Amino acid sequence: MNDEKKGVFTIVNDKGEEVECEILFTFDSDETKKSYIVYTDNTTDEDGSIKVYASVFDPTGTNPDLLPIETEKEWLVIENILASVQEKIDEAA
Repeated sequence: MNDEKKGVFTIVNDKGEEVECEILFTFDSDETKKSYIVYTDNTTDEDGSIKVYASVFDPTGTNPDLLPIETEKEWLVIENILASVQEKIDEAA
C-alpha cells in the first residue's frame, strides 16, 4: 500500500495492473480484534453501483499488505458497518 496522496493508495490487481484506490473509511472491530479498510477503485458493477472492497490492514504501517477477509463473522461485521454508514448517508440526503 502506498499513500503519496492522503486517502489514496495504489494496489496491483490480479492482472498485474496498478489501480488507484480511494479509502472510504477504516475501523477497528472489538469483536474480531482486527483493523479493516473499506475502499473503492471508483469502478461500477453491472447495476451501476460503485464497487466497494474491504480488507484487513495494519494501522501501524508495519505491514503494508492488505489481507483478505477470512471468516463469515468478519464479513458480517463489515456488512453491518456498511449498512450503518449507508443508513446515515440516506438520512442526510
